[in-house]
Amino acid sequence: MNVIGTVGLPGSGKGEAANVAEEAGIPVVVMGDVIRAECRRRGLDPAEHHGRIAGALREEEGDDAIAVRTLPLIREAAADGERDTVLVDGLRSTVELERFREAFGDDFTLVAVRAPFELRAERLDDRGRDDSDSDLEALRERDAREIELGLGETLERADVEIDNTGTLAAFRRRVREALGVADGEGERGSADREADADREADAGPATADAGGDGS
Repeated sequence: MNVIGTVGLPGSGKGEAANVAEEAGIPVVVMGDVIRAECRRRGLDPAEHHGRIAGALREEEGDDAIAVRTLPLIREAAADGERDTVLVDGLRSTVELERFREAFGDDFTLVAVRAPFELRAERLDDRGRDDSDSDLEALRERDAREIELGLGETLERADVEIDNTGTLAAFRRRVREALGVADGEGERGSADREADADREADAGPATADAGGDGS
């Protein structure tokens, strides 16, 4: 079993990387789902209490709590999937990285998805999931919190780096390479690719969003 983890700041493109994996038939495990499930178990709205419960889990069960809870989900996805690869979306810290390396050894690869602040801010504004996505100061503060939690060091320890500042097609091609998927395998239909091409012509650089963050 090959386990590919992704790490990146908000708006870098982790969500689009997960889309590429799913289209190629590779199961995706989102670490944030662990926190959302715990919110629901406690009768809380994940949209409002996600960050607090993430902190509570780490305080109650250790800094690697989310990674530990994710491990059985990875093994379950691998057992149910047709491929021998699983994508884990949204590592946040070196503690989580060490837990996965301990569990999977050389079968674990960490992929860092990178893009500059201005481009990530533009993508998040386009995405518009909530008001904070268009607030540059809020995004800077969010970046600082993520880095303080260890995301910056985790990025530096990645095995593979993907620069997401070009076209969407180029980014998707690099993700397929990292996943070991043949070029063109699992791509969407021609109509979807043409729509992507039109969007790139209108918008310039890729508009992949951050997808599901680890917590």
